[in-house]
Amino acid sequence: MKKLLTSESVGAGHPDKICDQISDAILDSLLANDPYARVACDVLANNNIIYIGGQITTKAYSDTIKEAWKVLKPLGYDENDFNIINGIAPQSADIALGVNKEEDHELGAGDQGIIFGYATNENEFYMPWPIVLAHELLKRAEFLRRQNQFPYAKSDMKSQVTLEYDDESNKITVKKVLMSIQHAENANLKEFKDFIKKNIVDYVLKEFNFNLDYDLLINPTGRFVIGGPVGDTGLTGRKIIVDTYGGFAHHGGGAFSGKDATKIDRSAAYMARYIAKNLVAAKIANKIEIQLSYAIGLPRPQSIYINSFNSSKYNDEQIADIIEHVFDLSVEQIIKKLDLLKPIYLQTATYGHFGRNDLNLSWEKLDSVDQIKEYVAKKYQN
Repeated sequence: MKKLLTSESVGAGHPDKICDQISDAILDSLLANDPYARVACDVLANNNIIYIGGQITTKAYSDTIKEAWKVLKPLGYDENDFNIINGIAPQSADIALGVNKEEDHELGAGDQGIIFGYATNENEFYMPWPIVLAHELLKRAEFLRRQNQFPYAKSDMKSQVTLEYDDESNKITVKKVLMSIQHAENANLKEFKDFIKKNIVDYVLKEFNFNLDYDLLINPTGRFVIGGPVGDTGLTGRKIIVDTYGGFAHHGGGAFSGKDATKIDRSAAYMARYIAKNLVAAKIANKIEIQLSYAIGLPRPQSIYINSFNSSKYNDEQIADIIEHVFDLSVEQIIKKLDLLKPIYLQTATYGHFGRNDLNLSWEKLDSVDQIKEYVAKKYQN
C-alpha cells in the first residue's frame, strides 16, 4: 500500500512565529532571574502593532519591549516598523491556590488539559520524515538569509513536504516540495527560484539521502513581497502542529510558547515525548503515541492512554505498566527530571520542539532506555 503524507513548517519571520519567539524571549528573561516565575505570555502582531499580553507573577523584571526587539531586529525590522504595547497583568489568585507549592501538598498542574507524546523509529530524530524535512528546509533558508547569502530573501517563509510511504518496499520517496519565501520587490524571480532549488531544497534532500526527482512549487501565487505581520496577523500558540509532530500524532490543543513549566500543556507534553522516544529507543515499539490528562491544581495525571499502532510485541496495557513504573508523572517530578526551570525556551520557538538534535534539550535525551530494558526484563521476560 502506498500513501502520501504531508507536513508543513513556518520560518522565524512568519507572523505567528514572531509572536511565539517574543513570548518565549520574555519567559526566558524572567526565568534567568526567577526560576519560579509564573508566566503565561501571549503576543498579537497586526500591521504595525505588537501587543504583549498575559498573566505573569514574578520577583524578577523583564523589559518586554527590549526582549521583543531582540527577536524582531534579526528578522529585518527596526523601530520604525512597529509600536509595541505592554498589557501584562498578574496571574489569577484562584489559579495560584492550586499551583503554588505548600508544605502540605505537592505542586499542582497550572491548568487542566490533555497532551500527547509521539516517537517513531523512522530516523535518528525519532520523528516523521515530512516534518523533519519541512523544518530543515527553513532552517537552511533562514541560515543563508542571515549570512547574507540568499539574494532577495526576507524572513517570512513557509515550507511543505509530501512523502510517499510504500508499505511493501518500506521505501520513502519525496514527491512534492512547496516553498513560500518572502522576497524583495526588485527580485529577479528566476534567479531567486533557481537559488532555492539548488542551494536549499536539493541541498537538504541530498544531506538526508532522498531522491531529487520531485515536484517543486515556489511562491505559487507568483509573488510574495508583503509578509510578516503586515501581510497576516500573528498570534502566539497558533502553529501547534508545526511545533509538534507535523500531523502524525494527535494534539490536545494546548500551545507551548510563553508558558512556564507549571503549565502541563508544555511540561507534560515534553515528558510524553521523552517517554515515547525512550520507549522506541528501547525497542518496546517501532512507533508509539501517549496521551496524558491532568486536572488543575492536582499533581498527577488522571489518565494514561497508549497507542503502539500494532508495532510492539507488548500490548498497550503492558506498555502503560512500564511507563507507570519507570517514570514519575507528577508535575513537580517532571519539572525536576527535565530541568525545566531554566531559560531554555526561546531556542524551541522555531523549527519544532521535538527531534531537535541540534539543541541540548532534556526531553530529547535517551537516558531512560536502560531503566526501561531492566524493568521489562524483570517483569515480562522471566
